[in-house]
Amino acid sequence: MSYDPAKSETRWQAAWEASEAFLATRDDRPKYYVLEMFPYPSGRIHMGHVRNYTMGDVVARYKRAQGFSVLHPMGWDAFGMPAENAAMEQGGHPRTWTYNNIATMREQLKPLGLSIDWSREFATCDDDYVGQQQSMFLDFLDAGLIYRKNAVVNWDPVDMTVLANEQVENGRGWRSGALVERRELTQWFFRISDYSDELLTALDDLNGWPEKVRLMQQNWIGRSRGLQFSFETANAPEGFDKIEVYTTRPDTLRGASFVAISADHPLAKAIEAGNPEAAAFAAEARQIGTTEEELEKAPKVGFDTGIRVRHPLDPTWELPVWIANFVLMDYGTGAIFGSPAHDERDHEFATKYGLEIRATFGEKGMDQAQADALVASAPYVPTKTEVVTYVRGFAGETDQTGEAAVAAAIDFAETAGFGQGVTKYRLRDWGISRQRYWGCPIPVVHCDACGTVPEKKENLPILLPQDVTFDVPGNPLDRHPTWRNTTCPNCGKPARRETDTMDTFVDSSWYYARFTAPHAATPTVREDADYWMNVDQYIGGIEHAILHLLYSRFFARAMVKTNHLPEKSREPFNALFTQGMVTHEIYLTRDERGRAVYHLPEDVTDGKLADGTVVEIIPSAKMSKSKKNVVDPVNIVENFGADTARWFMLSDSPPERDVEWTASGAEASNRFLSRVWRLADAIPEGDEDLDLTRATHRAIDEITRSIDSFAFNKAVAKVYELANAIGKSTGGGDSRRAALRILAQLMAPMVPHLAEDLWAKAGGAGMVVDAAWPKADPALLVDDNLVLPIQINGKRRAEISVPKDMSKEEIEALVLQDETVQRFLEGSAPKKLIVVPGRIVNVVV
Repeated sequence: MSYDPAKSETRWQAAWEASEAFLATRDDRPKYYVLEMFPYPSGRIHMGHVRNYTMGDVVARYKRAQGFSVLHPMGWDAFGMPAENAAMEQGGHPRTWTYNNIATMREQLKPLGLSIDWSREFATCDDDYVGQQQSMFLDFLDAGLIYRKNAVVNWDPVDMTVLANEQVENGRGWRSGALVERRELTQWFFRISDYSDELLTALDDLNGWPEKVRLMQQNWIGRSRGLQFSFETANAPEGFDKIEVYTTRPDTLRGASFVAISADHPLAKAIEAGNPEAAAFAAEARQIGTTEEELEKAPKVGFDTGIRVRHPLDPTWELPVWIANFVLMDYGTGAIFGSPAHDERDHEFATKYGLEIRATFGEKGMDQAQADALVASAPYVPTKTEVVTYVRGFAGETDQTGEAAVAAAIDFAETAGFGQGVTKYRLRDWGISRQRYWGCPIPVVHCDACGTVPEKKENLPILLPQDVTFDVPGNPLDRHPTWRNTTCPNCGKPARRETDTMDTFVDSSWYYARFTAPHAATPTVREDADYWMNVDQYIGGIEHAILHLLYSRFFARAMVKTNHLPEKSREPFNALFTQGMVTHEIYLTRDERGRAVYHLPEDVTDGKLADGTVVEIIPSAKMSKSKKNVVDPVNIVENFGADTARWFMLSDSPPERDVEWTASGAEASNRFLSRVWRLADAIPEGDEDLDLTRATHRAIDEITRSIDSFAFNKAVAKVYELANAIGKSTGGGDSRRAALRILAQLMAPMVPHLAEDLWAKAGGAGMVVDAAWPKADPALLVDDNLVLPIQINGKRRAEISVPKDMSKEEIEALVLQDETVQRFLEGSAPKKLIVVPGRIVNVVV
């Protein structure tokens, strides 16, 4: 018989399902919770899914074999704009589109043989999940973790919805292409900023996380020490006698040349109310997105208000107040002082409007005139740790670092009584309001008599109406004839439902906790959460390293505060692994206008299309549907089997790096698995093979350590070595069968179907999925022999295994008896034969 994965893989999957092998149970065993970031149901799985879930499956199967009760679930991150976009473009309903895609992707994932407990499956758009999320929202609201306020947001005037910063591309809405505006709306917020310090300092204890992810989170939270103080105004409207600012560079205060306020600052609004020119400028400024990237790219422009402020160091020194398009209201205080000598943005602005540029420091040894000359045409912006000469500083020493100078400036301001040293964070509260339909409804109502009132829990879930249309831009909930009409839970009078839905990051910020009790009538069940939490190993893409993980960390703390999780789960993920991408060449031709026309890999053979047209080939790039450099895993499974796809994904490169999918690589993987399958076809009888037994136990030791350290490619390499050792073994009988059974166990996490075949052929009892992980015999890891390579005329041609204490003379005699050496000598004596003890043998012919 030949290796036929199409038959064996479906047979073993049916056997695992019949035995409920992967059903997660809470029992007396130690638990292990492995979780891959759950997918968005876009319609088709891709090779990135295969890699992600294969890695998680290796860990899950390995831990199960080690005696753990394993939780390895699957769910779907199902709300969001793509479903609404599909409804707009193709017709139909987002719910239908979503559940159809889930069915398709589930059908594609199951042939991979993943050890998933499918009984725990859910989608975030399920009525039950919606209801439990709304219940937690009410708990968070009661605990003071949620509030509502006016906020400036990115507004897409075509799609008529708020956009997250990540959805603004080059100042335009990511879907509509419309110029995004800054607009003030009433929004719901989570108080994540209350946890800024804890979220930052706790990163130090996340030893199981990649350092680069911790650094990304640290930078996003952005702790800084600075000075908060006020400029007294000279001629501002009534009620604006001061403008408060916060700066992380108070050491440059003596170089200030202007004060800039946001277009959304209360003073700017007061000015624009009576000044059409100011109002026109503010309206234009609000069209720029709120991302730092957009502000950086936009030309720096401003409006001179005519108002002046007094410098705190000299009341006779006045600075002009400008409304500037690069100052945001939700950063700091919505006002800054400009120090153009040492800031690129401020320098551009000051140069444009002819404002003074005064240096506060220069290169080491410079005097004031030299420092001023240095910054006349470009700012001087050294790092905070570089030593510079302060010509207008606050300390007695002129040569010091920025860090020391900032501390000196804060001390000076506090002593003088005009400012206070303050620690602030870049992290802002999490705005969750989205003006769209396909999301979790926010469970509050608005009553003319009572104001904003939480819905009662007994009325949950608040579900979306199904009879909506998407033929008009904007939120269908706002124009639905009946859905928004309800009664006040407090007074019973007519009221209106909140028509904003929650940011989909909310859905994915607690799904890991829901998996511990996915069908419970409460968000979590404490006994299950106590047993299963935390997630021992979390796996997913680096693209989620900031927001998803940060929001999940906050959500865990909120769930602890509201008694939905135990205290130990403030940090929900003990270990994190971020896998690399799957890449492939891009194939393209050009149309008559020179535009690229992309072609699928299956349509290209030897660099040509079926009609002989030669294609351009772009080297390894991330798989993209738009570039058509995607490989359908379903086709790979049908042609080669699931184990071939799994083996390739694990073997080609370290899992944290990108891997390039190639047809030749898949074929090579399939050939190796076929060879392994044939190893147990005929087991010869013969003497026990101690060398094979030693090789087997070395493989157990090395593969165990490799899987523990996520070095799956190294584990694969050791499997190759053991398979080769079995193939070359001249022994037989029990030692060979034992080696084959252990080979099956070691391969089971990686290629589980083939491992079951091999296990059965080698006489294993039951199924290998139920077999305990093998343990290496320490005595067999100590090898009394050495393998010495033999070089002939400088090239490695053979090797011999000799006892460690064998003499040079005895080694020389063995070398001369070697068949390869004899073939090269052709009956003559060697010119030289050099034995380097414990290292190598050199033969010169």
